[in-house]
Amino acid sequence: MRYFEGKVVLITGASSGIGRATAFAFAGAGARLLLCARRLKLLRELEAPLMEAGAAAISLFRLDVRDRATVDAAIAGLPEDWKAIDVLVNNAGLSRGLSRLYEDDPENWDEMIDTNVKGLLAVTRAVVPGMVARNAGHVINLGSTAGHLTYANGAVYCATKAAEKAISEGLKIDLMGTAVRVTSVDPGMVETEFSRVRFRGDEERAAKVYEKITPLKPEDIADAVLWAVTRPAHVNIHSIVLTTIDQANSTVFHRHG
Repeated sequence: MRYFEGKVVLITGASSGIGRATAFAFAGAGARLLLCARRLKLLRELEAPLMEAGAAAISLFRLDVRDRATVDAAIAGLPEDWKAIDVLVNNAGLSRGLSRLYEDDPENWDEMIDTNVKGLLAVTRAVVPGMVARNAGHVINLGSTAGHLTYANGAVYCATKAAEKAISEGLKIDLMGTAVRVTSVDPGMVETEFSRVRFRGDEERAAKVYEKITPLKPEDIADAVLWAVTRPAHVNIHSIVLTTIDQANSTVFHRHG
């Protein structure tokens, strides 16, 4: 069903993985897609397939959420017919490295914190005041099971996702008295570029993460996002935690023999 006919949906990090799948899910629901990512070329390659999938309109722009001034300028500079954002999907995020905290490269910390926490805050701060003024809107933040239980060699990444969880909870409290909804969608293992990015293009090491496991697909997460935003207006889904059947939490997995 085309629940979002004519509504504006902003998705950060929309060029691949969960962001890409979420764009296709909203396209099928008839949304007007406002898509951004650092890799504008990949976004442009999605434009025609997304229109074929049912998007009412598409607007693309390059954005690095780590640059708060650029985020502010990009949102403030949207054409009038794109300013009324109905759904914000804060998807942009990444992990870098997998090593002991005291041995890790501090540049990894900066990139994760600047993207996963400060980037999330920057986009939220730029978009949510408009939702409050219109007394309508829904913020979807992409979290992780890593925000619920810390795993070895991933302290900083886990900390950024614990921060996302706290930010989502705090934002919901701050929005009491308005009709703006907030949902944190917290997946476990999803087969995307995540591990390749974490290991800086090491395909062999990335493949071992999913070895003998049936992981979630990006479309599974997109389906959860779409479900949350299509609940009746008086219903707020605070959080969704989902994993593959082969995962119990961020540390316990079943690998097929």
